[in-house]
Amino acid sequence: MQTTEFITDTQIYKKVLQEAVPKAQKFLWLGTSDLKDLYVAKQRKMAPFLEILSDLVKDGVQVRLIHAKEPGPAFRQDFDRYKNLVEGIERLLCPRIHFKTVVVDGRFAYSGSANLTGAGMGAKSENKRNFESGFITDDPKIIQQIMEQFDRLWMVEHCSSCRRKQFCVDYQELI
Repeated sequence: MQTTEFITDTQIYKKVLQEAVPKAQKFLWLGTSDLKDLYVAKQRKMAPFLEILSDLVKDGVQVRLIHAKEPGPAFRQDFDRYKNLVEGIERLLCPRIHFKTVVVDGRFAYSGSANLTGAGMGAKSENKRNFESGFITDDPKIIQQIMEQFDRLWMVEHCSSCRRKQFCVDYQELI
């Protein structure tokens, strides 16, 4: 039975980052406008979300990431600790990305307001978190629409007519 569920705040962290993402077997697509150092529970400790991604890459999961701006220095420092991510994550930087999306194996999707940051999706305390909302679904029709939007951007379908391409490092490399 297909379900779509509205979730908020710490439910996003639990249902998306703790439950769905680590279960990816084939692919994981991540879309976010902001990307910062994000820590999540792993076994009995807190670990960088990048460690979870590194584990997935080691297991052969294809990871794609679209984000709007370069992440901060703490994220880049953590990224450098996981050498397999350099080749193991496909990345696209687009300054117009504002959606926040997670797709796991084409069977689970999150779409909502939470960026891939500690305050947005992370394990921050209730008094330090952003107020976020979104939905999760296993409905193939909804997941397909989310994937189609992601894929259109991934395939740079909008780049030739974009009026912000002068700010887009990846577009400059494509031409």
